[in-house]
Amino acid sequence: MADDREIAVLEQQALQADGRGDRGRALQYWETILARAPGHPRALRALRALAHDAFSAGRLPQARALLERLVRADGRDKQQWLNLAVLCLAQKDEDGEEAALSGALTLDPYDLVALVLRSRLYIRQGKRQAAAGACAAVAAVAPPLHTLPADLQPAVREALDWHAAYNREFGDFLDAFLAPQLRELQGADLQRFRDSLDIMTGRKRRYDSQPALFHYQGLAPVSFFPRSAFPWLDALEAATADIRSEFLAVLAREEGFAPYINYTEDQPLNQWAGLNKSLDWSAYHLIDKGKPVAGHAERCPRTMEALRGAPQPDQPGRTPSAMFSVLKPRTRIPPHTGVSNVRLVTHLPLIVPPGCGFRVGNDTRAWEPGKAWVFDDTIEHEAWNDSAQLRVVLIFDIWHPQLSAAERAMITAMTAGINQFTQTAGGFAL
Repeated sequence: MADDREIAVLEQQALQADGRGDRGRALQYWETILARAPGHPRALRALRALAHDAFSAGRLPQARALLERLVRADGRDKQQWLNLAVLCLAQKDEDGEEAALSGALTLDPYDLVALVLRSRLYIRQGKRQAAAGACAAVAAVAPPLHTLPADLQPAVREALDWHAAYNREFGDFLDAFLAPQLRELQGADLQRFRDSLDIMTGRKRRYDSQPALFHYQGLAPVSFFPRSAFPWLDALEAATADIRSEFLAVLAREEGFAPYINYTEDQPLNQWAGLNKSLDWSAYHLIDKGKPVAGHAERCPRTMEALRGAPQPDQPGRTPSAMFSVLKPRTRIPPHTGVSNVRLVTHLPLIVPPGCGFRVGNDTRAWEPGKAWVFDDTIEHEAWNDSAQLRVVLIFDIWHPQLSAAERAMITAMTAGINQFTQTAGGFAL
């Protein structure tokens, strides 16, 4: 075994020869290093240089042999394995290609190039189930296509398209297979099953509750709740005409409306940049941070009376909350989530021109004046007004119906404790 000093001299000679353009002499020095110190770190560099030279010259068997020596001696760099996989692909050695890709993915299971190469291998081999799993892995880790290098985009798109086509075929098969059972169960409420099937086959996306601040365990993430869970909605809807009249009266005064989004400039705005401090989406607050808004509540006595029939949450300094939400023409509220799933949000539409819509998770609905609904705002949701008129909805929060009286009492107490700890009601919001 040569000592380090001797190897260093040989490496310097190889580099000098390479610098002079004498590639042949440089390769001789690298070969000498390999012969004298196969496991030496500088020998690994020699292996890489020799393999690159052989590959560039089209000497694929020699390049592969050198790369195999490299992964046996080292194998800690995923690029070594990827280079070996490319050589195996060029030699049409699918077993070797699969083994090399496995080596790369053992080092980094999320490497996009290795995942794409593996998906293409399985598609080429006709291994549909393996290809489905490989393409699903590509879909799971791939960033938006436009952010990828141009030379990688076609291969990633191929994997995503194959995965989408496979899911469509899978979904169509299951639809046909399950049709007899669904006919037998006609009339039963199977919406949850249908949604789950659509998510599994890629026809819908999975949406979970994602509160910004406080997540209460065990509450089912439901986009729109069944109306039957809220019998008090009948009385609320019956008051629609009076509530709408009170809104029109305050609208005529042209005062008291505030931007729904009102962040200071030193806060990250993200999707709210276009609406921050803008009256394109405004609110006329009736109850704010748990207390009636002076001068506003008094102008809307019928609305306040209707609100008292709802199970409003009790979180001192935070809830209940109620407002008229006004969305100006050609305005879109971007996808977002609320702060806590202990309370749900109720909408009573008052003015809804054509071209307005609302999405919670996978469910998109159109408002109908006087028809209320309750939804979980910790599931991603968005709204739009594509019309030339105002869209107006009465919005307020209620307790989540799955919370017991004891749980509600503890949430109220916890909120008081948070207030005491932070010494400010505005320092933390639930």
